[in-house]
Amino acid sequence: MQRWLAMLALCCATLGTGSALAQPEAGANQAAPASTPVPAPAPASAAAPQVQSVDILKQDQAERTRAQPGNAAPVWRAVNAGTEHYSSLPYREAGVLIQQKVQYPGQAHPVSAGEAWRRFRNGPLLHVGGWLFLAAIAACTALYFVAGPLKIKGPLTGRLIERFTPGERLIHWSVAITFVILMLSGLTMAFGKFVLMPLIGHGLFGWLTYALKTVHNFVGPLFAVSLVCMIVKFARDNLPAKADVKWLLSLGGAIGGKHPHAGRFNGGEKIWFWGGVLAMGVLVTASGFVLDKIVPGLDYTRQLMQLSNVVHLVAASLVMAASLGHIYLGTVGMQGAYRAMRDGYVDDQWAKEHHDLWYDDVVRGDVPRVRSQETPPTTATPRTV
Repeated sequence: MQRWLAMLALCCATLGTGSALAQPEAGANQAAPASTPVPAPAPASAAAPQVQSVDILKQDQAERTRAQPGNAAPVWRAVNAGTEHYSSLPYREAGVLIQQKVQYPGQAHPVSAGEAWRRFRNGPLLHVGGWLFLAAIAACTALYFVAGPLKIKGPLTGRLIERFTPGERLIHWSVAITFVILMLSGLTMAFGKFVLMPLIGHGLFGWLTYALKTVHNFVGPLFAVSLVCMIVKFARDNLPAKADVKWLLSLGGAIGGKHPHAGRFNGGEKIWFWGGVLAMGVLVTASGFVLDKIVPGLDYTRQLMQLSNVVHLVAASLVMAASLGHIYLGTVGMQGAYRAMRDGYVDDQWAKEHHDLWYDDVVRGDVPRVRSQETPPTTATPRTV
């Protein structure tokens, strides 16, 4: 009610009506005095009224106020038409309370552009994005319980190769931690009103989403900086190679039963790098900067913000679903993968089975076995996880 009263006060101050409360046009419960003529309401099928001048609108509202005190129908017709009126607020489109109505395919009646965007976002976009995320969780769960983790077939040698330097691990964990924070906060803000709010109530959910929105906005720039560092650091090793084609055609050895050749990063990891990290990551970051209004020189109209929201939601849904597969393989889905990112080193046997071309480069001396000044972990007990 406070929101409607505030909107009415803005209209009254803008148009000079002096009315106290917006009411629907006279109906069964509010009859007009018999001695005063009442302007006939516009037919339901009529097109949106033409933009009236402020003087004409003042006159129409004054006549309606004398006939039906408290009825601000002329004012609300002008507001609902999507026209821009005077506002003392120094913001773009501050004089427009409701966007212009448009006729969309499949809609029985014209709706405002803002209402059409709201239905699209809360309808198809959230539904498809939510089911895509659940499908990714189901696929990872099925892989673990049906196929099981990828084990190292041969015996571990105890000889170690530095797969990731401390700097590379720092960049990776910076991206990973900020991404998980953004994912959890974004999922709560998008789906929390359907899942959490019925359980914890409106008040607690309101405070929770307000806090998560603040965290989301401050962590976003940190994610962007880490993302740029990752792209610069790993782009060279993710350039396409001939071996990647065979790797992708065999789905990493799932077809044919033989593990295909791979360099430091295989074809699947390169798809994730260029499609998930670079393409989707840049889209999510750029649209997020627009939504935060931190891009200089942009005209932040409602249309731009609505489009940025859609791009942000679509890109985030795709990258979150794909990231679950990456997280699964990098933790419990592949033996030795998590320790490679945690400690930086892998056993020779692991490198030989999963990245044989890279292992050959190490054996020949083209790639150093240890690339940093960090002391390698002990090799007395070969790692099995």
